[in-house]
Amino acid sequence: MADTTFGPKGWTPDRLASLTGKTYVITGANAGAGFQAARILLTRGAKVVMLNRSVERSTAAIQDLKREFGAQADVSFVRMDLSDLSSVRAAANEILNTVPRIDALICNAAIAQVPSRQLTVDGFESQLGTNHYGHFVLCGMLFDRIEASQGRIVVVASLGYKMGLRTIKFDDMNWEKDYSANTAYSQSKLAQMMFAYELQDRLKAASRKVEVYVCHPGSSATSLISTSGGLLTRISWWLMTKTPMVQTAEQGAYPEVMCATETGLEQRALYGPTGRMEFVGPVGRGTLQPHAHDKSVMTRLWDVSEQATGFTWAV
Repeated sequence: MADTTFGPKGWTPDRLASLTGKTYVITGANAGAGFQAARILLTRGAKVVMLNRSVERSTAAIQDLKREFGAQADVSFVRMDLSDLSSVRAAANEILNTVPRIDALICNAAIAQVPSRQLTVDGFESQLGTNHYGHFVLCGMLFDRIEASQGRIVVVASLGYKMGLRTIKFDDMNWEKDYSANTAYSQSKLAQMMFAYELQDRLKAASRKVEVYVCHPGSSATSLISTSGGLLTRISWWLMTKTPMVQTAEQGAYPEVMCATETGLEQRALYGPTGRMEFVGPVGRGTLQPHAHDKSVMTRLWDVSEQATGFTWAV
């Protein structure tokens, strides 16, 4: 049953009121859906702080945005490499020192379909380390600042969470055996979702004032596959982008902007396109598979994540 909350066209940025005085922190915002999310938020007068790995690409992205919105557009970046926890900690501290309020932290950055097994500097499988552990620490460090404005955490997941094992491989989280690009990616995105849903439960139990939402961009023409996928994956993806099964990066940004701004959303949900296979189409509440919020797995993942990262959340 398609979600018709926002009418036949689904959620679009036309619903946004003025965002003057609000601040949005977005990971991976110098390209793709993250860049488009920054653009949409700037159209309504928001302040946007990007957390990106590349200084060069971030500088270019900011120049593009200031050309479009004028020199007064309040957009800046802090360098952060999600795959390196010391970089995540340094960036979070810089944000805490320079950004007085956060209305939403959008966990948008990701790597995908890494063709052969790689480890981060901290010794984690690269997709799990970047997509999940990096964001786990970032969200924890910025949490109090987000709560001060009764803000939100938005986790950008992927329909890939339905592929692969559909649970967490606790006995071999670093894929020392049977590494497969897709399965490891699927695991990392499922971990992100489980983190978000477990966080919802913990915040509710503790009456904390942060809302947590999970969304996915559908099938969008972003740089994700082309930057980290193998050659065959990149070619097949490029061919797919020429079909109606892929939408623009701007449309791919709608779910994360909606989750960062719209009132009255359900937290235990997955938002994204509601059209064909939920790859494309009007944005609203999609289908959420029960394995993504299996309580025993979520609780165990939280404990494992604290141990692995050395970061303990006092929720």
